[in-house]
Amino acid sequence: MRLNEINYNDATPVDGYGPGFFRIGGTKYDGAVAAFAAGVKAWGGYKDTATLLEQAETLDVLFVGTGAEVAHLPADFRTTLEDAGIGVEAMASPAACRTYNILLSEGRRVAIALIPV
Repeated sequence: MRLNEINYNDATPVDGYGPGFFRIGGTKYDGAVAAFAAGVKAWGGYKDTATLLEQAETLDVLFVGTGAEVAHLPADFRTTLEDAGIGVEAMASPAACRTYNILLSEGRRVAIALIPV
């Protein structure tokens, strides 16, 4: 089996998660968070689009981790982000973390907004 080392350059990958928290770039964050290639911010949930829109120029796709199970996103949340040119994909938070890390390692312009499991 061939193993390849992953290089994130200056980006901050998700290192782990658990009940009520995420570990991103070596730091533990309690509650909902948004992570971008350049860093991490507290996220106020679906009503907090401002935190996500601040990064609109630097990303193409936002993965929204909806907790332990995948759930539908509120229509106004999705519409606001899509109108700003951001693609939005909903998935369970564990899947969002894995997908974000893979695309981040490829140098893609991605971000995540996560609700804890």
